[in-house]
Amino acid sequence: MCLWFNPSIQHNYEDWEKDAQALISLYKKYGIRTFKIDGTAIPNKLSEERLRNLYERVMEVTGWEAVLNLDATAGRRGGYFFFNEYGNIFLENRYTDWQNYYPYWTLRNLWMLSAYVPPQTLQIEFLNKWRNREKYGDDRFAPDKYSFDYLFAITMAAQPLAWLEAANLPEEAFRTGKVIQKYRNIQHDFHTGDIFPIGEEPSGKSWCGFQSVKGNEGYILVFREDNDWATQDMICFFDAEDNIQFTQVLGDGKDFDAVISTGKRVEFTLPSPNSYALYHYTKQIQNNSNLEYP
Repeated sequence: MCLWFNPSIQHNYEDWEKDAQALISLYKKYGIRTFKIDGTAIPNKLSEERLRNLYERVMEVTGWEAVLNLDATAGRRGGYFFFNEYGNIFLENRYTDWQNYYPYWTLRNLWMLSAYVPPQTLQIEFLNKWRNREKYGDDRFAPDKYSFDYLFAITMAAQPLAWLEAANLPEEAFRTGKVIQKYRNIQHDFHTGDIFPIGEEPSGKSWCGFQSVKGNEGYILVFREDNDWATQDMICFFDAEDNIQFTQVLGDGKDFDAVISTGKRVEFTLPSPNSYALYHYTKQIQNNSNLEYP
């Protein structure tokens, strides 16, 4: 359970101490430890200092048990480059009502940021793809052109956010619950690695994904967007001649072994456009050379 909270912005957060005490009291009295911080703006240095004072006071008094979920959707606020030590980041608002939810846009934002920001700290949304179908018409990249499992898979490298009213989902949507349960079993392990983008920039028509690097094992999440290529090789975080065993965890992939080429490439296969696969991988032969960013 998370409580929405809008700090008092008046007079450059002059009442920051009252706001801090309000959050601390909610934590102590009701056990609420996660707060979505919304509606902030930082127009000057005084506002920045007072807002930081608010966050620091809450974290110190709660022994850093509180989690501040900072909304970074608009204006000059804290976010993935600033005020990022207090919790997670609510990255963006997207709605089918406004036709600004395109799954590959969300995937592209996460993919591009993951080269610089740990994606595990970002909340990434998946929406009710059955709502507002008529607004998208025959759009090739409309949400309902994708499976609900695929929309959820876009969020796996980050913190999945169901940006929807569950009561309005059709019965078929709840089949994705099995995927979510399996994901939750490996989510922590997946997120303990260093997660980086692989493949091409998501465009709705590319092959792309993420690799979670953690020593001699890790995870690779691969997306085949809407294209005609059933097989694609991608540069990954391996060394040439490494022998890698890939075990399918979720999605449409199959188990396979690969010996890494001199170009650090791995060939992936997915059966149909707009499909995905999550693999756990293990190095069978380890080189001593250091990993480098492709």
